[in-house]
Amino acid sequence: MKLPPPLSSLPPLPSPPRLPRLPGPRLSSALVGATALELAVLAGHLITYPLGLTPERPESPEPRESRAGRAGRGGRAGRGGRAGPESPARTDRPENAPSRPLALPVTGDPTAPAAAPPVVLLHGFIDNRSVFLVLRRALTRHGHRRTASLNYSPLTRDIRAAAALLGRQVEAVRARTGHDRVDIVGHSLGGLIARYYVQRLGGDRRVRTLVTLGTPHGGTAVAPGAGLHPIVRQMRGGSPVIEELRLPAPGCRTRFVSFWAELDQVMVPVETACVDHPDLDAVNVRVTGIGHLALPIHPAVAAAVREVLETPETGEAGVPVTGATSVA
Repeated sequence: MKLPPPLSSLPPLPSPPRLPRLPGPRLSSALVGATALELAVLAGHLITYPLGLTPERPESPEPRESRAGRAGRGGRAGRGGRAGPESPARTDRPENAPSRPLALPVTGDPTAPAAAPPVVLLHGFIDNRSVFLVLRRALTRHGHRRTASLNYSPLTRDIRAAAALLGRQVEAVRARTGHDRVDIVGHSLGGLIARYYVQRLGGDRRVRTLVTLGTPHGGTAVAPGAGLHPIVRQMRGGSPVIEELRLPAPGCRTRFVSFWAELDQVMVPVETACVDHPDLDAVNVRVTGIGHLALPIHPAVAAAVREVLETPETGEAGVPVTGATSVA
């Protein structure tokens, strides 16, 4: 009987073919931390969400302290120098306002410097004004800014229609505050609505600075199932709205500052949150360590937004004008 050869004398087995490495997200400590923060932000926002469903408290035509002060000075009016403490309250309603009243009161410090335009805050998809609680406090406390928030319905089906509504609200804010121009801060879809208003509806005559936070300027490929909603389809790359924003915009007078987060899982790819247009005065600011939901509430982002809005023109002190800047 012939015995088999010893194992040591057997020829080596051929190595199995190496499978290609499948692409996938890199699981890093930064991504884990950002995801945990996103979940915490989401939980906190679910608690505060009902607060944003109620309309803002209407602002009186002029502060009580201002009226008392004018009475002590002989009844001089604050704006325009017209005398008369018995002057009736102004309605400040623009000519092109819709028949129903615009529920967009302005809050903050009414004695803010005349050079500081009011700030209009515009939330993202299926959200409301409660997302700006931290940012609004930072603007009103430190910058003495007057702010106004616009709630648009989650049933809104068209970015163009939402941009037209924003235009009417901007006119109401201008009439109420006496400022020719305003600043706008938009989160996610809110930034895209504001950009459409500025770039396609002539809003650059009314908006000095547009700050966007995690806005899909180039279209995002995230959440295919959410495409059942028509406004989500408009946020996709190649949609008619995104293509309209690629059209020439010569002479646009609004400056753009876009904050984009490296760990933003809603912007796919993340660079889509950058403004890339040859006719626009745009600065893109990189934010590290946080994701999409944390952008409106992160203290470092709020401080950077306030710094941008306090700077009169792009390129002056305080505004990053080249490259990208990490603020978190």
